[in-house]
Amino acid sequence: MVGGGPGAFIGGVHRMAARLDGRWVLTAGAFSSDPKTSSEFGQSLGLPPERAYGDWATMARAEAQREDGIDAVAVVTPNHLHAPICAAFLDAGIPVICDKPLTTDLASARALAEQVAESGLPFILTHNYSGYPMVREARSLVATGRLGPLRGVQVEYAQDWLARDLPGNKQADWRGDPQRAGPGGALGDIATHAYHLARFVTGTPVEALSADLSTFVPGRRVDDDVRVQLRFAGGARGQLWASQVAVGATNGLRLRVFGEDAGLEWAQEEPDLLRFTPLGEAPRLLRRGGPGLSADAAAATRLPAGHPEGYLEGFAQIYADAAERVAAHRDGRAPDALARLVPGVQDGVEGVAFIEAVVKSHAADGAWTGISA
Repeated sequence: MVGGGPGAFIGGVHRMAARLDGRWVLTAGAFSSDPKTSSEFGQSLGLPPERAYGDWATMARAEAQREDGIDAVAVVTPNHLHAPICAAFLDAGIPVICDKPLTTDLASARALAEQVAESGLPFILTHNYSGYPMVREARSLVATGRLGPLRGVQVEYAQDWLARDLPGNKQADWRGDPQRAGPGGALGDIATHAYHLARFVTGTPVEALSADLSTFVPGRRVDDDVRVQLRFAGGARGQLWASQVAVGATNGLRLRVFGEDAGLEWAQEEPDLLRFTPLGEAPRLLRRGGPGLSADAAAATRLPAGHPEGYLEGFAQIYADAAERVAAHRDGRAPDALARLVPGVQDGVEGVAFIEAVVKSHAADGAWTGISA
């Protein structure tokens, strides 16, 4: 692992999720920009001193030379470091699991995608919400035509943790710094999750968007509220709202998709349930682990119905899929078909293209702007 040191929320999440299915073991890491802190933190996690590295460049070189070197690296640093770290490990012949957004600009995202293609190595992007069983069920319902031609898509991600300035908060500090977070605040942090969720479930490209960014907290240097109109290929229309200043909201990611024949609704805070309503019929509440669900949903289910699954399990599904992709690459075989849904580098390029299109549209007073990944 690179990043995820003292005080980092997401590093602990990645480590727990990776262990959940028994497919991964943490064997090496560079956890902090301070070499001493990095080494001490790694050893506190049980790593031997020689594999608790002081910096990620040394780690990439050393692990590539070991007979028992790492099978993959998880990159969980602030956004501006994703591109150079991923590139270094790909150069070393090591598969990559990277947090989103892929990079902070489209040129570096495209360059990284080219490097992945040339290397032939597995590259996984941790859009973790695509790992939820009922999100995969929603995707299956759309893909098999149960909704009919799509008409409307509404997705939102509402939080309130940045409703006030948080001086001294490590997570807020780097997310509010354009040099480390990139050109978007809430845009890069959570709107990209909402955008990927809409794309993942519908399987439909977005052709153009019209965006309005706001910064409500005085002195903040990045946006904290995002509102976007979406035009999907095939004629469907959509709306995306993401906010980190929505007082009273905690982690309110919600998706609704409407077709000619049926509609569906999923909310991250009630992840085991998917509301499916065929036209003219009573709503059906589909439950994770219940009868009649798709193979994709069943493969992502760990506990019997009634025992709630959630955030860590969704994250763990990404790591389970990543393990299958890496093992298949190592063994020279095709990966299991059920691992096909894990996001990859092209999803990352699309996410960065979305960010750039939103920034461009906002600068042009909401002008309709195409997305070119």
